Amino acid sequence: MNDKLILVVDDSPTDRQIAVAACTSKGYRVESAAEGEEAMRKAVELKPDLILLDVILPQKNGFQVCRQLKSNPDTEAIKIIMVTSKSQDSDRFWGIKQGADGYLTKPFSEDELLDVINKNI
Repeated sequence: MNDKLILVVDDSPTDRQIAVAACTSKGYRVESAAEGEEAMRKAVELKPDLILLDVILPQKNGFQVCRQLKSNPDTEAIKIIMVTSKSQDSDRFWGIKQGADGYLTKPFSEDELLDVINKNI
C-alpha cells in the first residue's frame, strides 16, 4: 500500500468519484472535499502530499484555496494540481500564478490524471 495521501477537491460528485477511484486504484490513500472551506480545513489538518483542486467551488474558489495554502508556512509545501474545465491560457496562467504546481483540464483520461500525479508526488 502506498503511504502517500491525496486530497481530491471537486463539487461534482461524479468528477470527485472518478478522481478518487483512479487514485485508490494505484494504492494512494485518498480524502475528499466538496467545497473550498472544507478543502482548507482538511489540508491544514491532514497535510496531504498532493491536492487535486477544482477551480469552480462553492464558498471559496480553487484559486483562493491554492493562494491561501501556498502562503501558509504549514501548507506551502503541499503540491497542488488544478483540475478544472477552465481551459483558457489565462486560466492556466492564473492558476500557476496562485502557486499551483500543475494544471489539468477536464475532461481528462485516467492515464492523464495518473501521469500528473506521478510527476508531482
